[in-house]
Amino acid sequence: MQGRLEDGVVHLPGDARQRFYDSRGYGRPTGGNDLDVAPVEAAHLLSRGDIDSVDGMGLRDLLAHTGTTLDFVVYKDLRDRGFYLSPAREDWPGVDDPAGADFLVYPRGKGPWDGDVEYRVRVVGERQPIPVDSLGEVVLAIVDEDGDLTYFDTEGDSPEGTAAEDLPADLDADLLSDRALVSTGVDRLYQDGFFGQRLYGRNADSGPLQLSLLEAAYLARQGALDIDADEVVERGREVEGDRFDRRLSVYTSLREVGTVPKSGFKFGSDFRVYTDFETVDDLSHSEFLVRVVTPDHTFVPRDLSLDVRLAGGVRKRMVFALTTAKGEIDWLSVSRLTP
Repeated sequence: MQGRLEDGVVHLPGDARQRFYDSRGYGRPTGGNDLDVAPVEAAHLLSRGDIDSVDGMGLRDLLAHTGTTLDFVVYKDLRDRGFYLSPAREDWPGVDDPAGADFLVYPRGKGPWDGDVEYRVRVVGERQPIPVDSLGEVVLAIVDEDGDLTYFDTEGDSPEGTAAEDLPADLDADLLSDRALVSTGVDRLYQDGFFGQRLYGRNADSGPLQLSLLEAAYLARQGALDIDADEVVERGREVEGDRFDRRLSVYTSLREVGTVPKSGFKFGSDFRVYTDFETVDDLSHSEFLVRVVTPDHTFVPRDLSLDVRLAGGVRKRMVFALTTAKGEIDWLSVSRLTP
């Protein structure tokens, strides 16, 4: 069977509909027995030997002519895994919302005629920048320079925890260069809220409590410390610039939904976050890592992979807090996926 490429669509004649759409979910019926398929679908049919050529082109020439090599790698991989899928093109069967996706993947055993979608997949190469606002409710399929594939599930997230907050008032505190020091009410802050760290070390059961500037600003705004909250915030800006305000907004939001955020420095993130918390003595494993980014942030695939791999390696979930200068936050969770 010979295909004809016209306006970005490959036209297949004869009994193409019965052979390829009705039985295996390729393309878009055009009436009668003819079938339109996308170039990547035609490439897959060429690779299988189901069609002979497209305008005289074999697989290699068609991929070069249409620039669909990365799409082909992902398409073939998902077909090999047992999925039917459709290119996200307007008016293609089963495609209701093509924005942000390259393929719509149907549940195993179903096809474009069923109307159910398992994954919305976006294809990128390992050197292609990824705007953070293009993610969420889409599976990212990254093709590296060797042609290997890594899938990441990206979805909106709403952190929630179980910590109950009952803060003291007007504790005596001193603002230092990049932290605050509290000498009274230490047990209540540390044991019941996991604020700060003992100055004498993690295993100490007495002595002053050192607070990060984020913790100090939050507690001062809650009236728990006798230092001026604006002074703490200004000190934070001197230490790390306007990024402090974004991180403080995220810290505050995490505390308000009952989670306990602590420094994520050892994991290369802004925060490690505990969601199941009553006291420090029965502290559970932290559930996820949070990195604060701006809404116009652009990921480098290699860095995104590093963040997700590291989080997975320590049994945590990677969450990005997309935070505006005004403190508005959208949450994005990214995790490895095996389709």
